Amino acid sequence: MLERFGLADRADVKVETFSRGMKQRLHLARGLVGHARLIILDEPTMGMDPVAARAFRDLVRAMRDEGRTLLLATHDMAEAEELCDRVTLVNEGRILTTESPEALSTLMSRHGHIDVEEAPEALLKEIAGLDGIASVEPAEQGAARIRLQDGDAAGRVLSLLVAAGVTRIRTGRPSLDDVYVDMLGERGLKVSA
Repeated sequence: MLERFGLADRADVKVETFSRGMKQRLHLARGLVGHARLIILDEPTMGMDPVAARAFRDLVRAMRDEGRTLLLATHDMAEAEELCDRVTLVNEGRILTTESPEALSTLMSRHGHIDVEEAPEALLKEIAGLDGIASVEPAEQGAARIRLQDGDAAGRVLSLLVAAGVTRIRTGRPSLDDVYVDMLGERGLKVSA
């Protein structure tokens, strides 16, 4: 196991000298010694540098491909989206939903967005007034993010943009972060400058 987890050269070194990533790999190796079919991981990449976190996620994928079941408890929605077949959102001990990351994103299509550049201000105001638009967040020089409240609004918005000659358009689907915040709310946290 030490060899598999890249720790064979550290076999005779005290664990207290290991980095966080090395300790996490060691814990995982210890859990696999008994050929466990179910592995529970609690915030496994917390505090790891990006290289160690990437290597750890590769190990998790390899174990999943071996047919092991992994339960990953994490606040890192990008990691959950990348690694998990199903995601359960929990708030205050209550299960809100269990779905695939893709199904959650589809379910929350109102978080879709359209990013535009060089759009006339009058056009952005017109789009903001359409049914199915959550908000239009303007930036500098005609750039804006148009947040959809209804996935069906995307076609109308894109038609208006193209008809007005706007050519710098990007659409985006909601991230698992977007879904989580929508389901749990902002919790009253506000950042002020």
